[in-house]
Amino acid sequence: MKKDSNLTTKKPGNGGDKLRQSLNPQVTVPGRSEKALARRTAILEKLKPVDFISGKPVFVVPSTTVLNLKSGFSHKLLCDGFTFTAGSACAFSCTFCYVTTLLLKNKWIQQILKQTGLEFSDIVVRRQSPMEQLRKQLTPRGKAKYLDPADTRVIYASPLVDIAANMELVNETAQMCLAILELTHWQIRLLSKSPLIAKIANLIPDRFQHRMIYGLSTGTLDDGVAKAIEQGTGLVSKRLAALHTLQDRGLRTFGMVCPILPQADPAAYAARLAEAIRVDRCEDVWAEVVNVRGPSFTATHDALRIAGYHEQAELLAQVSHNTDRREQYSRNTFLAFTKVVPAKKFHFLQYVTRDTAGWWRDHQHLGAVLLGSSAGSAATSRRAA
Repeated sequence: MKKDSNLTTKKPGNGGDKLRQSLNPQVTVPGRSEKALARRTAILEKLKPVDFISGKPVFVVPSTTVLNLKSGFSHKLLCDGFTFTAGSACAFSCTFCYVTTLLLKNKWIQQILKQTGLEFSDIVVRRQSPMEQLRKQLTPRGKAKYLDPADTRVIYASPLVDIAANMELVNETAQMCLAILELTHWQIRLLSKSPLIAKIANLIPDRFQHRMIYGLSTGTLDDGVAKAIEQGTGLVSKRLAALHTLQDRGLRTFGMVCPILPQADPAAYAARLAEAIRVDRCEDVWAEVVNVRGPSFTATHDALRIAGYHEQAELLAQVSHNTDRREQYSRNTFLAFTKVVPAKKFHFLQYVTRDTAGWWRDHQHLGAVLLGSSAGSAATSRRAA
């Protein structure tokens, strides 16, 4: 597969040189001991970009964990509460990204943004020594902790970043998967917006493939629309081709139709998307509309308008500031997909309020998955086969 130029690692230009200069860790503080100065210098050194991916500076920060055993992603039925990630800020920049609202209070993210004057969407943040940290968590005190053959729970990657943005990340993800496959009996669910996820599959030995589940996020079928709101990602057409390649190899796959923009004809759109991802070959299909996360609606609308997708931008504008219309948009989208995706494999993710929870609860049998503080205990675990 020819590598998309957007997915290659780029070298810094003059702007990168200026950024490096602004992050020069040389400091002199009167009265500070040599040890304290060394500690301060070491901290600032970690805030210097070590590389550039898709034109974004890459920062490496200390971390004591890459494995989370109590993740909220279990509510989305994507896993059994287990996730792993080697990064905190993605190589891609999506207008609807939820990670920004989650990590702006992170001390390292705050320091990087303050030191550089950049926005969260302008940086890539990777965690230091992720393989070493992962193995430590899987083998506390040097002994494997999760070797029970009956323990086939599902772990998901990544809750924060794309796992296949370029070949370096492909190799890193594959190595982390191999560690999990060798030290546990868990199943691994991987999701990406990059066709390079197929390269990860190539690095997993056949004896482990029955425990791997691959998915590509495809909320739109239009390469241009995707390019407008998902900067740096692989073309949707290439993602679909990669998904088909994985399916044709007989590997386990799932669909992730997200985010679904408002459509003039939701039923026709759902039918086209279901055909595109080959619903019959997906073990499960997740779907989700554009959610209100910070400036997500405004950023997505503006990106569509600037790119010339005025009709799509107008449809989004009609629901962005009207709660009732936004709810109807979610329901119409959900009902359209229930006609083309079997209920047993459909998971429509919906954040509910006290007023709307009842309707969605009544439709759980068709695949509605209730999220948010008003969901209560509606969501129940549905593990991979």
